[in-house]
Amino acid sequence: MVNKVNKKKEIDVKEILEAFPRFLKTAEESYSIEPQYYEHYNVKRGLRNADGSGVLVGLTKIGEVHGYIMDEGERNPVEGSLRYRGVDVSDIVAACQKEKRHGFEEVTYLILFGRLPDSKELELFKKYMCSLRRLPQNFTEDMILKAPSSDIMNKLARSVLASYSYDENPDDISLANILRQSFELIARFPTMVAHAYQAKAHYFDGKSLILHAPKPGLSTAENFLHMMRADNQYEPIEAGILDLTLILHAEHGGGNNSAFATHVVSSTGTDTYSAIAAAIGSLKGPRHGGANAKVMGMIEDFKSNISDITDEIQIRDHIIKILNKQSYDKSGLVYGIGHAVYTLSDPRAVILEREAQKLAEAKGMVDEFNLYRTIAQLTPDLFAEIKHDDKVIAPNVDFYSGFVYKMLNIPPEVYTPIFAISRITGWCAHRIEEILVASRIIRPAYKSVAKREQYIPLNER
Repeated sequence: MVNKVNKKKEIDVKEILEAFPRFLKTAEESYSIEPQYYEHYNVKRGLRNADGSGVLVGLTKIGEVHGYIMDEGERNPVEGSLRYRGVDVSDIVAACQKEKRHGFEEVTYLILFGRLPDSKELELFKKYMCSLRRLPQNFTEDMILKAPSSDIMNKLARSVLASYSYDENPDDISLANILRQSFELIARFPTMVAHAYQAKAHYFDGKSLILHAPKPGLSTAENFLHMMRADNQYEPIEAGILDLTLILHAEHGGGNNSAFATHVVSSTGTDTYSAIAAAIGSLKGPRHGGANAKVMGMIEDFKSNISDITDEIQIRDHIIKILNKQSYDKSGLVYGIGHAVYTLSDPRAVILEREAQKLAEAKGMVDEFNLYRTIAQLTPDLFAEIKHDDKVIAPNVDFYSGFVYKMLNIPPEVYTPIFAISRITGWCAHRIEEILVASRIIRPAYKSVAKREQYIPLNER
């Protein structure tokens, strides 16, 4: 009797597998939408206007991304600027470098509280955040080691959702409670990522399991390097440039995909952990936070296909091949060049390029840095020539960030999680802003273009 049941199950599975191509074809047909409908109904695809600018859907005081000026309907390119709570991020970086100190904690305070802290407030805030860095008791064992993931972003999202179970008051959306949850998540993200990576390295890559607890008195950047490295060692220049990347990635306005995801989910009145997990899922995508990995893959394609990475002619010829969809992933895209808002320059890329050069000189990687710089210099003109497109483009922050992490010997699978370690600050601020100010569920419209059909009884189909 058991054998007959098992045989019947095998027959059912085989029938389903044989039918799957038909199911797939049916699905492909049912999800197709004729392109002309989008223009006919004036649909803002991707919430973008016809000129590529974003559809205005909200107001914010948190971050300002400026890359062009609209004049009588024309988009005029200008040098890019990024402001946190009205303060130019370039000024923040310059002050921290002049005073030889790390600035991510100061930026976190500024973004969450809306003003710069004085020295006493900043020191108190740093001590408070240090006290929150350890994960709850048994969290690493139960939530990370017992269910390791090959993808650190996936593990980070699961860890955030699991944090709900360790919170005695998870659903309260009062300002005081959301701030408390925000502080804990911002402080614990580096520990979650470091432990998730070590679990991945052990269970998937066969390496020794090495877990370091966060060390009091270190900055966020220093602590992350301390936890990631087996010997806990790092150079000041390494911690300094990692801190810089955290400053530059902390916030980017309410319109970027992950911040908007935070707004959308928070507008339902759900808990903090659900909203932040959604933002992580958004950031994971290669069109958003995963873009630096695409840049790194593209650079490897250059190194594999040209004999001399210092030869400008060879570099130029390979850019042409990429733009003509003849090399790398054949998408026709030079990854890391161009941005949805910035035109003449991305201020984050300008700062990071300068600091990446210093690190490259210290690490003996100047030739590879110059490869990046040459690609950045040649691509805009080649893009205009080959694509017949006069759009003004320049390197964005993703163009250099992966190279910086590579020079820090950080594994590629941790590049986007570092982005999350920084951007959690902006997400938390946007969640608070949505809860306190908007007070209305985000519900845009979709026009149905499906043909109306009559129901057909099952026995007549």
